[in-house]
Amino acid sequence: MFSVGKWKNGEKWTNWAGNIISYPSEMYLPRSIEEVVNVVSHARDTTKTIRVTGAAHSFSAVAMPEHIALSLHNMRGLIAVNSEKQEATFWAGTYLYEMGPLLAKHGFALMNMGDIQEQTIAGAISTGTHGTGVTLGSLSSTVTAWGFVDGTGTYREHLRGTDALSEAIHVSLGMLGVLVKVTMQVMPLYSLHYVGTRETFTKGLATYREDIRQHRHVEWFYFPSSETIQVKRMNAMAPVYQSEWSKRVETLKLQIVENGAFFAISELCKWKPSLSGAMSRLAAANVIEGEKVGISYEIYPSPRSVKFQESEYAIPLTQFEACMEEIHETFKKGHLNFHFPLECRTTAGEAGYLSPTQGQESAFIAFHMYKGMSEEPYFKWVHTLMQKYKGRPHWGKQSHLTAEHVHGLYPAIDKFLEVRALYDPDDVFFTGYLKKLFVL
Repeated sequence: MFSVGKWKNGEKWTNWAGNIISYPSEMYLPRSIEEVVNVVSHARDTTKTIRVTGAAHSFSAVAMPEHIALSLHNMRGLIAVNSEKQEATFWAGTYLYEMGPLLAKHGFALMNMGDIQEQTIAGAISTGTHGTGVTLGSLSSTVTAWGFVDGTGTYREHLRGTDALSEAIHVSLGMLGVLVKVTMQVMPLYSLHYVGTRETFTKGLATYREDIRQHRHVEWFYFPSSETIQVKRMNAMAPVYQSEWSKRVETLKLQIVENGAFFAISELCKWKPSLSGAMSRLAAANVIEGEKVGISYEIYPSPRSVKFQESEYAIPLTQFEACMEEIHETFKKGHLNFHFPLECRTTAGEAGYLSPTQGQESAFIAFHMYKGMSEEPYFKWVHTLMQKYKGRPHWGKQSHLTAEHVHGLYPAIDKFLEVRALYDPDDVFFTGYLKKLFVL
C-alpha cells in the first residue's frame, strides 16, 4: 500500500515484494496536470530520468526510479461517465480497489479485473495487467483514450485508433510519458457467480478447452508435486449484493486458510526446502471449495498477505496443454523444491506493439516463490522452459529478458522505439533498466 509518509527525497524506495530498492534524489506528488508538466520539464532540463512508481506492485524494475520518483497518489478519482457510450474517465493515479465502488454509483463496472487490486490504473494499463477470460483482454484493451504528458513536457490527449501511437501506448511501460487521465470502456453493473472446486490435473487438462469456452472466467491453481488443481469459475449475472455477514465470513476464511495456514506452510518450506512437495500436497488437500455471488468488484480480487516473488509468461493458448504436461512431469520427478501453486489464466488476443499476446488467444502461467527463498534457480528454469513455448513475460513480473530476446519476441519493436523516440526525444522516461531491455 502506498505511504505518503515515506515519500521523502533521498529515502529508500522499494516495491511491494522488497526485491527492488532504490534511493531517488527527488520525489514528487503532483496534484494537477500542470504540476506534472513542471516535473517533466525540470527532468528534461537537468537530464534526469523519471519513473511513475504507481503502487510499487511490479516485481520487475519497470517502476524503479533512478533519479526522480513521481507518484500520482494525489491525482485519483472518477472524472466523468458517458452513459451513452458506456465509457468512464479516471485520473490515472486511481487505485483499482477504488474504481469498482465509484463506477457502481453510476450503474457501471469494469469489464474484468485481476485478483490483486492494489495497483494504480496507470500502472496496470502500462504493464498490460490482466484478469482471466478467453473472450476478454487486459485492462489496457479497454482504454479508448489516453491523456499523458510526454517527454517534452507537452500534455496530449489521444483517441484509440489503428495508428502508431495507439499501438505503442497500449502497453508502453511508461516510456512515452506520464499517463494522467484514462478513458475506459465499461459495462452495466453486474454480479459474478463464483464456484471453486478441487479437481484432478488429468481431468482438468482433458476438459480445459471446453471449460474456458463455457464460462466467462476460468482460473487454475496448480499445486506442484500433486495431482490436484483448484479451479475457479465465474459467470456474470444481474446485480446481487452480498450481505455484510457473508463478506466477513468469506474474508475470515481466506485470511485463516489461504493466508494464515499458507504462511505457516511457506515458513516451513523456507526453513527446510525438502518439505516443499509434502507441503504443496497438504495445501492441495485443503483447498477451499465453495460458491458465492456478489458484485463483480467484490468477487474478482483476493487478499494476498503472504509475500512472494513472481514470474509470469503468456504462451499461445494452443500450447497450454503441452506446456502444463511438461511442467507436471518435471515436478513429479521431485527435482524442484517449490510449493507455491502456479496460477493459470487466459486472455483474448489484442493489439499493441508490446502486448505479450501479439494478437493471439493466450494462456498466462504465473510462477511464484515465497519471499526469503531463492527464486533465481526456479525462474531461470521457467525462462528456459517458456522459450520452448514462445512465451512472452508479463512486463511487471521478474524475467531473464534481454534486448536480444525482446527484439526476437516482438516483431514491431522497431516501430515502438520510433514512437518512443518521437514522444521522449531526450530519454526522460528511458531508465537504465529499460535500455537493457530495448537497446541492442
